[in-house]
Amino acid sequence: MSSNPPSRELDRVDRQLLSLLQADGRLTVAELARTVNLTLTPCIERVRRLEREGFIDGYYAHLNSKRLGQSMLAFTEVTLDHATQDVFQRFKEAVQLVEEIVECHMVAGGFDYLIKTRVQDMDEYRRVLGDKIVNVRGVRHTQTYFVLEEVKSTHAVRVRVSDAGRAGAAAPKRRRARS
Repeated sequence: MSSNPPSRELDRVDRQLLSLLQADGRLTVAELARTVNLTLTPCIERVRRLEREGFIDGYYAHLNSKRLGQSMLAFTEVTLDHATQDVFQRFKEAVQLVEEIVECHMVAGGFDYLIKTRVQDMDEYRRVLGDKIVNVRGVRHTQTYFVLEEVKSTHAVRVRVSDAGRAGAAAPKRRRARS
C-alpha cells in the first residue's frame, strides 16, 4: 500500500475505470473497455498503469462474515503505558499476528489504538482480548464496544471528479437502452 499522494492527475476515463473496478473487480477488460468507450489495448494499458502507480492496491472477494460464523463485531480502544517507539512497534507487530483483528488504527485523542475485531461469539472475544491483546507488553488499558447493528460497512473509496472537484459516484451512470 502506498501512502504517497498521486504523482499525476487522473482523467475522467481513469476515474471511471477505478469506480467500475471498485464496484466489481471481476469485470473483464472487454466489459471495462465497452463501458468507458475504449478499445481493449488502451484499456488494458490504463488498468496496468493504475495498478503500477498504486491507485489499485489489489483485488479481493468480499466474504460474508455471518455465513462464516463470525457475526460478532467489536471495537476496542487500546491505551499503552508509554508513548515510546519500541512500545508502539511491539504492539504493531503483535497485532499483525492476530487474525481476528481485521483493522487496527493508531489514533490521536484519549487512547492510542482503535482495533476492529470479528469473532464468533463472546467466548472467542474474551480469549482474543485476554490472550492476544492485553498480554502484549505495554498495554495499560482497553475499552470494548460491541456492535449491535452494522448500519454501513464498505471498502469503497470515493473517487473525485477532477475538473469540478465534486465527488464522483461509486460507478459512472450507465446509458439507457433505446427502445
